[in-house]
Amino acid sequence: MTSHLTHVPAPEGIAASPQYSHVVWGTGRFVAISGQCALDASGAVVGEGDAVAQARQVFANLDRCLAAAGAGFRDVVKLTYFVTDVAHLPAVREARDAHFAGAPLPASSAVQVSALVRPELLVEIEAFALVPERRPEPAGPGRPVLRSVGGGQSAQ
Repeated sequence: MTSHLTHVPAPEGIAASPQYSHVVWGTGRFVAISGQCALDASGAVVGEGDAVAQARQVFANLDRCLAAAGAGFRDVVKLTYFVTDVAHLPAVREARDAHFAGAPLPASSAVQVSALVRPELLVEIEAFALVPERRPEPAGPGRPVLRSVGGGQSAQ
C-alpha cells in the first residue's frame, strides 16, 4: 500500500528532532480522537501512580479508538500529550514507540498541566488521523488509478 501521508522531519531552517515530525500532511478522511486516559473498559484507573503503566493503557485505548474509525497508528498525523509532570514523557515515548514500530512519527505537542480530570491520572493523549479513502479496484478499463500524496506511485 502506498503511503497517503508525507512526513517532514525538519523543514529548512528548523532543527530535526528524533521524537516527532515537524510537519505531516496527507489526504483522506479526518478522524479526531478525544483525549484518552489510563482507564479500563469499566472506567477504573489503570496504574495509579505509575506513568509507565498509564502510558501503556492510554496507547491501548488510542489503538481501540483508532480501530473503531477504521484507522491505525500509521494514519496518525498529530498527537498531543498532556502530562502532570514532564518527567512522565520518557514513559509516554516508550509506549508510543511500541505502537509506531519504526513508522514515521507524527507531529506532536507536549503540555504539562496542573491536573487532569481525575487526580490519579498522570497522562492524557489526543490524536488526529487521516484515513485513506477506500482503494478502488485495480486499474483497468473504466477504473481510475489512485495516487498517493508524496508517493507518486500508483496504489494498484
